[in-house]
Amino acid sequence: MSLVDPLADFPIVVEVDVRYRDLDTFNHVNNAVYLTYFEQARVAYFAELGWTSRDDSVVVARAEVNYRRAIVLGQKVRVGCRVARFGNKSYTMEYRVLADGEPAADGITVQAYVAGGRGAPLPDELKQRILAVEARVGRNPA
Repeated sequence: MSLVDPLADFPIVVEVDVRYRDLDTFNHVNNAVYLTYFEQARVAYFAELGWTSRDDSVVVARAEVNYRRAIVLGQKVRVGCRVARFGNKSYTMEYRVLADGEPAADGITVQAYVAGGRGAPLPDELKQRILAVEARVGRNPA
């Protein structure tokens, strides 16, 4: 029997250390911290893109988390990140969080592209860089 990595189709996967400060009074990771885990994966994705424009930026316009099971101190946590689709001025990223190999959460963020302080169309160069990262795992976001 072969085991398939549930994050195999995510081009960016980061390991996250669960810190004591991540826990709530019930001794599991606080719900808001999952967004920080998403952020860690998103930052790794941006680093992979090499997108460093100083005048333009990408901001999170929407975030959604689906909680599947609690994460506790000592578990091995991995977060996958990928771009699911493009809009005219934004793109949607998907995340999957595993704790000890089991699904713990999934979700999305929508990144809006901003140039000169206003929403702007996504630059073709940015789209091409994203497509190159996604192609490494055989994906082609629409």
